[in-house]
Amino acid sequence: MTTTREHITGLLLAGGRGMRMGGIDKGLQTLHGEALAAHGLQRLAPQCGALLISANRHADIYTSLGAPFGATVVADTLPGFPGPLAGLLAGLRAAGTAYLLSAPCDTPGLPADLAVRLAQTLDAQHADIATVTTTDAHGEVSLHPVFALLRTSLADDLAAFLEAGERKVRAWYARHKTVEVAFTDERAFYNINSLQELADLERA
Repeated sequence: MTTTREHITGLLLAGGRGMRMGGIDKGLQTLHGEALAAHGLQRLAPQCGALLISANRHADIYTSLGAPFGATVVADTLPGFPGPLAGLLAGLRAAGTAYLLSAPCDTPGLPADLAVRLAQTLDAQHADIATVTTTDAHGEVSLHPVFALLRTSLADDLAAFLEAGERKVRAWYARHKTVEVAFTDERAFYNINSLQELADLERA
């Protein structure tokens, strides 16, 4: 089966603590007059049949931001902000499609062909998970694991992994057939980790 837009639910990960921003809710910080989460939703919406937002604070605000896109807000079922895998689990459980496309809320320039390219490789290699790599000007390869297309049938395995106290994204991926897709524009995956970086991007 060829995976198409209708088979994919998008998940915007906005449930972190934002510790490198002093604990503020990163997805609600503004860039060019719009919340970072809104930028992400605008990029994801054309690529997916349905949308979810993983948020553990300010659910009412995220609900309002998601309303124009028909997005539903989901929260971690595990306490204490255990990391992106908990957000992924909430998304895998809530999705009504065979696949989940995840992306963080702090990457406002994510590629318009993210879903298509990940799906093509996942289908071709009969994989469970497809994720992103980029190569910088010095030839150094970076993995961007929270940009991923995953089979929603992996939910129970992820739940067991988390219940065992595990938290590392790459360690969970290693349990499954995971493929990496190389994207040439590393700037598209630039994530904002501080208020200074946000200010610099605002001026760019």
